[in-house]
Amino acid sequence: MRLEKKATLVATITATLLMIIKMSVAIFSGSVAVLASAIDSMLDLSISLFNYFALHNSEKNPDEEFNYGRTKLEPLAAVVEGTIISLSALFILYESLIKVIHPREIQYMSETVIVMIISIMITLALVLFLNYVARRTNNLVIKADALHYKTDLFSNAAVLIALGIVYLTQEQVVDSIIGVGIAVYMIYSVVPILKEGINMLLDKALPKEDQERITALIHADPEITDFHDLKTRESGGHIFISMHAVLNVSISLYDAHLISDKLEMRLKALFDDKKVHILIHLDPYDDSVINEEEDSF
Repeated sequence: MRLEKKATLVATITATLLMIIKMSVAIFSGSVAVLASAIDSMLDLSISLFNYFALHNSEKNPDEEFNYGRTKLEPLAAVVEGTIISLSALFILYESLIKVIHPREIQYMSETVIVMIISIMITLALVLFLNYVARRTNNLVIKADALHYKTDLFSNAAVLIALGIVYLTQEQVVDSIIGVGIAVYMIYSVVPILKEGINMLLDKALPKEDQERITALIHADPEITDFHDLKTRESGGHIFISMHAVLNVSISLYDAHLISDKLEMRLKALFDDKKVHILIHLDPYDDSVINEEEDSF
């Protein structure tokens, strides 16, 4: 089993445990901050299950129905995760504002504090593990999950602080204020996840630095006189590169094929942590002007 899939299974089990603990405490204590954290854990569970499904299916080989594979399931999962986080943040914001209008005293304070401390310790262990997997695999889904559980870690710490302040001051409104803060932070944190996932779904080109590395490698090849129509995109753990390479008009087909193969190997070496798919069109002359004229019709 891939390391990414193991990570989603661990996240699913952890989210289930945290959801049961927090929801039980939220029901008995009446804390909106704990309820917010419990709802977030419930969403974590559904997200982790979806992420496992996405990773499981994205690694399937191309077939007659999906000629290019299912790699876009990974950015799709990231967008779904980001959307769910945003909706849960809005619900938490609503609950916090309702409690400002209709205050409810928090019950079972000491038990609630103990549960939140346990939740923080469990979440911290999960965040460290997901960060390790994200560094090893550079997988967008795992990076999104790691960021998501990191926001959980901060929100749990904020809940613990809120409970402490309420216990010392008896000011119940602090619980609502912390709830609003958690909601705002969740929305702020989810923006990069949504942006990266949407960019992949829209086939955005690789970052400028990567494109410069590619062009520098092509320019360094003495047998390639010129190139044009360089196009790049990324989908999950896959990178796609296509281009037109201009060779000497008198070169043999065999030699041209060897040059193309060597260029492909060098390009793949630039992204050794990804699966790189390269399509090189070999030209005996620069036909970029002709191609542009054809595209204009």
